[in-house]
Amino acid sequence: MAEKKVLVIDDSATIRKLVDSHLSPAGYAVTLAPTAEEGLQLAEEIRPDLILLDHQLPGTTGFEVCQQLAASSTLQMIPVVVSSTLRKKAYVEYADLDNVVDMLPKPYTENLLKTTVENAIETAAMIVESQSKGSAVPEIIGETAEPDFAGRFNIFGVREVIDFLNNGNKKGVLEIEAERLRLWVYLDRGRVQGINATGLQPEETQMIVDRLPESLQNLSEVLRLTIAGRGSAEFDGFVQLMDKRVLDPRLTAKLLRFQAAMLIGMVKDRPLKGFQFRALSEFPSLQRDLPLEIGLMGILVEYALNCDADKLPQDESSLRYVRRAIRGQNLDRAGLSAKHMKVLNLLSEARSIDDLQQRLNWDREELRRVLCGFVAADVLECKRDESEGKFVAYETNSIVAAQLRGALKQTDGPFVGKVVRDTLTLQLLVKRTQPDAVFFAVDTPQSCDAIRDGYTSAAETFTNARKIVLAPAQVIDDPNVPWERLLGFVPDRLIKTPYKYETLIETMRQLDAIPIARSENASDSPAPGIAAATAVGPNHANPEIEALS
Repeated sequence: MAEKKVLVIDDSATIRKLVDSHLSPAGYAVTLAPTAEEGLQLAEEIRPDLILLDHQLPGTTGFEVCQQLAASSTLQMIPVVVSSTLRKKAYVEYADLDNVVDMLPKPYTENLLKTTVENAIETAAMIVESQSKGSAVPEIIGETAEPDFAGRFNIFGVREVIDFLNNGNKKGVLEIEAERLRLWVYLDRGRVQGINATGLQPEETQMIVDRLPESLQNLSEVLRLTIAGRGSAEFDGFVQLMDKRVLDPRLTAKLLRFQAAMLIGMVKDRPLKGFQFRALSEFPSLQRDLPLEIGLMGILVEYALNCDADKLPQDESSLRYVRRAIRGQNLDRAGLSAKHMKVLNLLSEARSIDDLQQRLNWDREELRRVLCGFVAADVLECKRDESEGKFVAYETNSIVAAQLRGALKQTDGPFVGKVVRDTLTLQLLVKRTQPDAVFFAVDTPQSCDAIRDGYTSAAETFTNARKIVLAPAQVIDDPNVPWERLLGFVPDRLIKTPYKYETLIETMRQLDAIPIARSENASDSPAPGIAAATAVGPNHANPEIEALS
């Protein structure tokens, strides 16, 4: 819908504000006039597509205003909708006026206002012409003004609906109806271009103003103007100030982004009812002249960075964050800083906020807020870690490795484990997850060579993990095996093979009693505490192992 101009002539400030707050977010350019004289002057200046006229005005009536409009060669074809509390008594007066196309009885609802204005504009030209010429008009004009896309939020979430429209590159306004609040989200080119709202209570607007960052606090009155989608006549003056550099366009863009974030956050916390999307060929002046060009992910992170701390989950070291496996989601990162994107790059493996803070050296509160924003965007998954420890098992035997992985998938035990078959993956995994223990399966000289090369090239990665070697009994029982020369380190514990999954779990339970061996100061003798296991998998014994001694 191209932007249509509506002139409101009404002496009631409440009515003017109500009409403006309902029609402006719907895409109309609303101009307000408190008197008949000012209304007639504005009508001549802006040539509105529709005049919403009060019946009772100071010193005159709507009837006399309509007569003056009809007497003007330039204004006589402008359609008029008359509004009055007198209802039938007022209707009779206007019956013979060609430019009056409809009546709007007071008090009226938002829906009645919008449907009356929309219908009047769409049918006005035909009605005015037919009334002036005395010709007949059809009963139905075109199709009913149904939304292009609509639904309820009992299945879909706000993110899913916005992602769907942005992935389809749709241009238009998405109306989100929540409890005592309506949001208008303007979408174009796969991104959010602006958000405003109606239904905000004064204290809610003040709450948003109070959360303004220090750099934007001088624009608090501008925020009050833009947050409810005020009329374009008021906003045009605001744009002129930016054009003249009275207002900094960069700060104004930050303000509108902050506004969008706080409104999205507000609607997230309320019961949602339904949504309607209408395609638009042209946006209202606010979204047309100052498009945000931001992704929903950026908006949600912005909200998390600026909202009250009570709106976010508590800071708990037991929480683990990891990237979600995403399909069909809009992952546009517009609006995210390069700094904040670093978080996503670190979360291919589950990490705690303590781990991330150590790696990034950020302020903890900022890190917590950014993580909450990504969780709200469904980019990250957050789970409480109830495990008692983590381990990695290096096992080159494909059959045993498959058995271990199967047991890990089927068991919800107190420990989290991973199985790898090459030393490069082992190095990367240990560096990312910082496990409590690493199990090394040793059965051939070749496996010893691989472990030694992998360990010595990244020894610092294994510093805080207990190193546990699994080897055949004849090797375990030999006290003269030169472990540090063979593997690059002295094991903290030796376990006889063949072994099974339960052996690893039982060893993890005993970790506190196992001291960490320090290769640089230790002898070639293994640490005490040799554990034996019963066989359930393939036997690792191999004649070549004798070469180890």
